[in-house]
Amino acid sequence: MDDTTTLRARDFWSALVLLALSLFFLWRTSFIPLFGANRAGVSGADWYNSAAIVPFGIFGALLVLSLVLLTISIRSGGARYALTAAGIGWNGAEAWRFGTLALILFFYIAGLVPRVDFILSSGLLITALIFGYHGGHPRRMILATGAVGLPGLYAMAMHLPQSEWKAHDDDIVTLAAWLLLTLWALAFHHTDRVVRVIPWIAVLAPLILVCAMAFGFRQNVPNRGGLIFSQIEYHYYVTLRPLWRR
Repeated sequence: MDDTTTLRARDFWSALVLLALSLFFLWRTSFIPLFGANRAGVSGADWYNSAAIVPFGIFGALLVLSLVLLTISIRSGGARYALTAAGIGWNGAEAWRFGTLALILFFYIAGLVPRVDFILSSGLLITALIFGYHGGHPRRMILATGAVGLPGLYAMAMHLPQSEWKAHDDDIVTLAAWLLLTLWALAFHHTDRVVRVIPWIAVLAPLILVCAMAFGFRQNVPNRGGLIFSQIEYHYYVTLRPLWRR
């Protein structure tokens, strides 16, 4: 089996996973009202203010992407080899990479996003993914997994019920893990240009995204009372907004 056929066989499995995920989240998003109704505890006024717009766009695009990928895989013959060992993708190094990535995403989605400030949790995730998987070094993957896994585990262990999601001690643990991972990367890999730009990307990307969602598109954001975003929201409405409301 040549490399292209192996790649197309793996595309087949990737397309099926993306297809299932996009359909599931589109189904869950359909519970959010689009035209002023009140369902699932979420009310909407006009369609462009609905909290469903962004998830519909993201997961609709993911659905289209999965269908395109699936079509290409089937037409190129990858689907016929999908159940072979190479098609499944079993390889020691690949299994290690996917395993650590799965752990990072699990602790981010299940532990950090509902409980920890979005800017802090996403900044840590971006730092871990770029530093851990740039260059394919197994030790970096372990370090990145531990940096996300420890605060994620702490958040779930200390604040599992929804009634405790507003606590800020897990925000501080996440901030500490983010700073330590960033300082470690800069101290031991400061000659790497990619490592030097990680802090800028990790701060600016979630900051711009969450501010655009909250103040531009008026969308719900995860953990609105988080340590950092609560201060941004307070100063937006109390300090900045009155400047152009007078």
